[in-house]
Amino acid sequence: MIPLSLEAVAAAVGGRLCDVPDPSVLMTAPAAVDSRTVEPGGLFAALPGENTDGHAFAADAVKAGAVAVLATRPVGVPAVVVDDVLDALAALARTVLAAAPEATVIGLTGSAGKTSTKDLIAQVLPELGPTIATVKSFNGEIGMPLAVTHLDQGVRYIVLEMGARGIGHITHLTRIASPSVGLVLNVGTAHVGEFGGREKIAQAKGELVEALPAGGLAVLNADDPLVAAMASRTSARVLTFGVDNDADVRAVDVTVDASGRASFTLTACGTTAQISLSLHGVHHVSNALAAAAVAIGLGASVERTAAALSRAVLVASGRMEVTDRPDGVRVINDAFNANPDSMKAAFAALEVMADGRRAIVVLGEMKELGADGDEEHRQVGRLVAAAGIHVLIAVGGEDARAMADAAQQDNPQLKVVEARDRDHALALASELIQPGDLVLVKGSHSVGLEHTAARLAQPDTLAGNR
Repeated sequence: MIPLSLEAVAAAVGGRLCDVPDPSVLMTAPAAVDSRTVEPGGLFAALPGENTDGHAFAADAVKAGAVAVLATRPVGVPAVVVDDVLDALAALARTVLAAAPEATVIGLTGSAGKTSTKDLIAQVLPELGPTIATVKSFNGEIGMPLAVTHLDQGVRYIVLEMGARGIGHITHLTRIASPSVGLVLNVGTAHVGEFGGREKIAQAKGELVEALPAGGLAVLNADDPLVAAMASRTSARVLTFGVDNDADVRAVDVTVDASGRASFTLTACGTTAQISLSLHGVHHVSNALAAAAVAIGLGASVERTAAALSRAVLVASGRMEVTDRPDGVRVINDAFNANPDSMKAAFAALEVMADGRRAIVVLGEMKELGADGDEEHRQVGRLVAAAGIHVLIAVGGEDARAMADAAQQDNPQLKVVEARDRDHALALASELIQPGDLVLVKGSHSVGLEHTAARLAQPDTLAGNR
């Protein structure tokens, strides 16, 4: 964190100090919106939540070490009082970035794979200089400014996820943290209900490359026509990546082992190098290519980029996270989120990893699909029926039932059961799983199947101990 006095913080966010004995006291740690994660020297941003108001935890945050609270009213402890805490966070982030002019901002967006790709980039760019990245998948108007406050003078690259729920959202984020590099991974069907169609999603995602300066770098997926077309929307230099098309950064000779881990030859700038990923799922080839294109575009060598990607490990939980139990059951926790595209990718990995095992899938509903939700769930059910899966546990309400019905109709031999919620799904799965099974758990974040997956991965979730 770049140290700022509380007086400087107040000036940056247009606030006033309240109950602050010494305005020269320094903020020396990042901002936080959860009083339980406040670091000594940090700033607590008191935001309203779904069930409570952050102002109620102001005293707890200061007791935990916060030097002050960013608040909309006096709270009885040192505070910077502002009209709007969210706007103040954005202003604070802009101030921090302005104090670190040597740092290159890399923004990335896409319908799927943002967090996995961000984590790969963050493990490759240290070849060029100190790097920080968005924490977990905090990629909106709250999480992104919080990530920026981790910046210090030694950082040379800051990798920021930029998510969107509608037109104009990414433009707003780029005005908080102006990127020099913009990466667009794909345009899929995640949040299609909120946007109103894939073309609208493409319009929103393309706001990232529109924000780049003429001397910047746009990294685009040549395998996705809607992303490739964004080249016309930027004045920055364009670098493409892809498997199926003629791209600047390509993967050739892709192979996948029995655990679903891909190897391929990276080719770029007339040079080739071998990459063997430790991540499960062939879809990570595209993510790795995207990370490679960013690094190579910033000046990294092909060889060192390939070596860094081969060393890269899974960082975020709930994304093709594989656990082997003592009874031979392999649990794939891909439950952080789900949409039709990521479901297809997960099934592709499952088919490779099954290798003769009995396959069970615990699938939650996919949210934010709008009017197409029923048909999209039926299509996922049809994919389950055709994927060699033995048992489907469909979790949720009407959409889960649509998925279950379509799967059963297309494959009458498939065992299909329905679960009300994550706990019911855990009970059903615990009864149905046999030693040696392969189990995939996936669903939208709000379904809560991460808990189910974590519980199924524990050694005591065995026959006779359920």
